[in-house]
Amino acid sequence: MASKPERLLRGSGAPLSASFLELFFDLAFVLALSQLAEHLLHDLTPGGALRTALLLTGVWWIWVTTTWFADWYDPESPAVRGLLIAAALASLLAGVAIPQALGDRGLLFAGAYVVLHVGRSIVTAVALRGHPRQRRALRIMTWYSLSGVPWLAGAFLPDWRVPLWVLALAIDVIGPRLGWPTPRLGRAASEELHLAGEHFAERYQQIMIIALGELVLVAGLSYADTRLDLPETAAFLLVFATAVLIGLLYVTPAGLRLAPAIEHADPARLGVITGYLHLVMVAGLVVTAVGAELSIAHPTETGDTAAVLAILGGPTLFLVGRILFSVAIHRRISWPRVAALFVLSGAAVALRPPLLAVTATATGVALVVVVLDRAGVMRYRQRQ
Repeated sequence: MASKPERLLRGSGAPLSASFLELFFDLAFVLALSQLAEHLLHDLTPGGALRTALLLTGVWWIWVTTTWFADWYDPESPAVRGLLIAAALASLLAGVAIPQALGDRGLLFAGAYVVLHVGRSIVTAVALRGHPRQRRALRIMTWYSLSGVPWLAGAFLPDWRVPLWVLALAIDVIGPRLGWPTPRLGRAASEELHLAGEHFAERYQQIMIIALGELVLVAGLSYADTRLDLPETAAFLLVFATAVLIGLLYVTPAGLRLAPAIEHADPARLGVITGYLHLVMVAGLVVTAVGAELSIAHPTETGDTAAVLAILGGPTLFLVGRILFSVAIHRRISWPRVAALFVLSGAAVALRPPLLAVTATATGVALVVVVLDRAGVMRYRQRQ
């Protein structure tokens, strides 16, 4: 009979599909993405983009660490269920705080983040008392307690909030890559960081669908607020096509090979790097959603630099993450995607036509890349 601490851990026979509460947790992330897009839309400047990136990284790290947690622990355990519900609440509160996170709601944002991470690690460390895996929980608790200091200090010191939160996020993001080295406990061994590839890959596909869903939702709501004239309709259809094409670019082919790659790779490398690269891709979708709202609302207007950069910069940012993702998964570079980066970057500098034409450029580039990628995959299969 398994010991009480052993029952908390995910067993070899546990289902690898996402549990109901994991999907419920994802619903809270929907609010965060929507709030982030609005935050950027109302502060469409280089400084605003950096501030939005800071907040996005914070809520993204809540999602990533909760995914690891659900991968390591038994989703049927009452304690794990309770902690997943707590994670959903923390993510929801962070999303509520986003519009004023760098203003009056800094404590709500930082408090939700710190309480979740420190509280979850304390609960797991106590529950695993006497088990070898307790050392992993103690290391994580130590690191999040350390980063919690600049998180909370930034909440109380508005003038220092951004640099303190950048420091806190740097500690949190680099910790797992280093194995959370801790005095007297050392660093986590590779087996302590093992991830179930099938579960992990499914979770990333699900969160990408949610991010794409935010893009589609923004497109639909923006279109509903127009007069449904031809230019608005064309812009809406182009944004929808872009969402479909980005989805195809994600799943082919590395997105479908993530599970076996994680199973056979060093989890401290690929498992963590995958989280970094999906952050870049999700950021690209948030920016694309902002560009979609601008394009659908003002399709015939000549866009300023910020609007053009939003429309073309979103797909560009997604492609950067997707190219690096392919390199991480199977050490291959898609040259059509690299060429697309240059085309989109050049267009962002040179183009100042109506926003509808800028959107058509982004959609056209994505379509060409998808077609060339598909042709490349077919040639590769024929050679096998």
